[in-house]
Amino acid sequence: MGLTPSHRGLWQLLRMGLGPIFCLRQLYWPDLRIVQNQQVYAMVSKQQKLQALVAPVVSALGCELWGLEYLTQGRQSTVRVYIEREGGVALEDCERASRQISSVFDVEDPISEHYTLEVSSPGMDRPLYTLEQFAQYVGEDLALKLRSAIDGRRKFKGTLKGVEGQNVLVVVDSEEFLLPFETIEKANIVPRF
Repeated sequence: MGLTPSHRGLWQLLRMGLGPIFCLRQLYWPDLRIVQNQQVYAMVSKQQKLQALVAPVVSALGCELWGLEYLTQGRQSTVRVYIEREGGVALEDCERASRQISSVFDVEDPISEHYTLEVSSPGMDRPLYTLEQFAQYVGEDLALKLRSAIDGRRKFKGTLKGVEGQNVLVVVDSEEFLLPFETIEKANIVPRF
């Protein structure tokens, strides 16, 4: 009795078993690592890509890009753009920037999902994004949150004493904390009234 083509497939299935069959060769592992790194890089570079698109638009309007936040929650994303101008930011500045940034986003399409664009001035409780901004506000009160705990705490509220290299010096209740800049998740000036 000879095996027909359909019987050969059945015979191979019985010989191999009914479980899943995996065939991974060493050649593919480096490629998998590259794909994983690209996914991480894509998440990090999304905000950088948005900043690269927004900065020239804001500059052309006579303003400075103070900072940009890209927040995602489920299918909804928010792009929050803070603009600054000598003499203060007026509502008209925010409107013009919003229209121009929207036009650029429509052409470049940097965000595939639905998003909300918010444009505003940094305000009195302005967020700080760069070491230069921290240096500009030495002597001011600030509240900051770290990505991971240092000395058992993630939140600090005190006076910004200075910037030392890549670190931010904060005084909280007469105690100094030297915090690495890369560990700061969020920092805001606390206005005095």
